[in-house]
Amino acid sequence: MADNRRPPAIMIQGAGSNVGKSLIVAGLCRAFSRRGLKVRPFKPQNMSNNAAATPEGGEIGRAQALQAKACGVPPSIHMNPVLLKPETDTGSQIIVQGRRWGTMRAREFGQRKSELLPAVMDSFAKLSSMVDLIVVEGAGSPAEVNLREGDIANMGFAEAADLPVILAGDIERGGVIANLVGTHAVLPSADRDRIKAFIVNKFRGDVSLFDGGMKAIADHTGWSPLGVIPYFDDARLLPAEDILDLDRPVDQEEQTSEDTKLKIIVPVMGRIANYDDLDPLKLEPGVHLELVHRGRPLPLDADLVILPGSKSTIGDLIALREEGWDIDIAAHIRRGGHVLGLCGGYQILGKTIDDPEGIEGHLGCYYGLGHLDVATKLLPDKVIRPVNGHHLSSKEPVDGYEIHIGRTEGSDCARPVFEIEKRNTGATSANGQIIGTYVHGVFGRDGFRRAFLKSIRDGAASNVNYEATVEQTLDAFADHLEHAIDTDQVLEIARTR
Repeated sequence: MADNRRPPAIMIQGAGSNVGKSLIVAGLCRAFSRRGLKVRPFKPQNMSNNAAATPEGGEIGRAQALQAKACGVPPSIHMNPVLLKPETDTGSQIIVQGRRWGTMRAREFGQRKSELLPAVMDSFAKLSSMVDLIVVEGAGSPAEVNLREGDIANMGFAEAADLPVILAGDIERGGVIANLVGTHAVLPSADRDRIKAFIVNKFRGDVSLFDGGMKAIADHTGWSPLGVIPYFDDARLLPAEDILDLDRPVDQEEQTSEDTKLKIIVPVMGRIANYDDLDPLKLEPGVHLELVHRGRPLPLDADLVILPGSKSTIGDLIALREEGWDIDIAAHIRRGGHVLGLCGGYQILGKTIDDPEGIEGHLGCYYGLGHLDVATKLLPDKVIRPVNGHHLSSKEPVDGYEIHIGRTEGSDCARPVFEIEKRNTGATSANGQIIGTYVHGVFGRDGFRRAFLKSIRDGAASNVNYEATVEQTLDAFADHLEHAIDTDQVLEIARTR
């Protein structure tokens, strides 16, 4: 029997990774919020270097920040109590309730993850005390039964919180019937019984052609078919959850000739972080944003090179040199090109990066690219805070957030970029071509973005209302979702908790 003292809650899990769970949760949050319900998103465990700062001074996954926006509320550390931020191929920094808990290799985390369940349940209880509905997102897939012991991300959490589950499959990658039916086959009976219904996502074409497929899945599993979600092309207008999402082109009604576009080049380093900085630039019809992956030189015709944030600044500096991109950047500057360093990119542009305690696993002092007369010392204390202020050159207001370790000082800091809460921050080279800042998210402000692009190339076109675009797209996807699946049944399943 459902416990009426607890708010309704539903967990969306996936038959695989990247099936669209994050967007489905955001769409459900917006749809149910529009009905007047107090809704909150929740993801017990996430893995991403794309983080957001919360008003409490903590950090969570960027996807949960978007889901909070879909609910019309500020993000909170309790929406994503465990965040894994990969630093190497085998180890991650562990963020618990917004703060660094430690750094672990994957095997050690697997052995100790159950220790984090109390913090996860504490955050879930805090959200539960103030809402009408919680929409929970799983991580990866419950079919990874080898990870079930001590699990806090999927069925382990669903069991602890006593949640009903809806399973989503992605038809775009093929094999969706096998994925859903196979998940049913490998799950232990108690976990299998938690799944009440299923959704098929990202269908292209006439959805009625999959009626037989939906029946086959329902017959094999006994789960209720909630519907088929057609592919939502405008998802590319929302903040990117994965760096690969930024490679997808954005068609605008008003096209600009390729030859007249301002060309921005972004070298994609192995530990790129907080790449949502690039989202507003991606939408600008007057901007050509190109990600350059390893194995390719940086194009010669760039107006601006952006070095984005990094979860392993020294590691990415080493990789950048191995690619020869340091030579490409130096040549770009000699041609009169501009460079913007964001957070880790700012540190890389300086003269040295000193890690005396081996915080990043690279003990010692390393030479940076030397294009800014600044030096960085990495320190254990991590700065996490939302910020607001204005751009000193254009006087345009900005807001964003800082998430970084390290202190950066030097003569180029005498030419700061922003005034943030009555303090000057950032650095600019004497010739004005090189800029560095710790402030993320500033391109979300339309006025600043326009002023900045014009400072790179006079007359650069910029006409996107970014925040309005995100809000309109969330509304459009909520409409899309309500038309495609039985959202009333979703709410009824949530109420069976």
